[in-house]
Amino acid sequence: MGRASSAVYSLNYHIVWCPKYRLDILTGEVKDFLQDQILTIAETKGYEVLALEVMPDHVHLFISATPFESPTAIVKLFKGVSALRLFKKFPGLKSRLWRNKLWAPSYYVASHGEASSDTIRKYIEDQFNALHPPDKSGGLRATTG
Repeated sequence: MGRASSAVYSLNYHIVWCPKYRLDILTGEVKDFLQDQILTIAETKGYEVLALEVMPDHVHLFISATPFESPTAIVKLFKGVSALRLFKKFPGLKSRLWRNKLWAPSYYVASHGEASSDTIRKYIEDQFNALHPPDKSGGLRATTG
């Protein structure tokens, strides 16, 4: 659970992205360097890396971030900075990619918190039921004002 001056939060994002054309280029030294760069970017921005797996043709990143940055901004940061650093360290990568773009423009992101959707749904229903208990006939009591 994170805390900021104006919020208490639990925002975890599962992000997946892949190289252009889903090429198997994230192996060996490239894989090791990319993992290191992702961890460095996360540390610099104050994100907590909960899980990271670099596969030959895609990246899985599970992070905890603040509510003050959008998931899109977070993805752009990781893809943009890592591409620049990978191209600088491994200039030969450019020759395998058209227009010198390392990452495909698309990505997957899902948010996860401490509780499942069912748990939250039940909590909200229980809050309503606590304020508006059913009457003896099984219906809801009418509220006054």
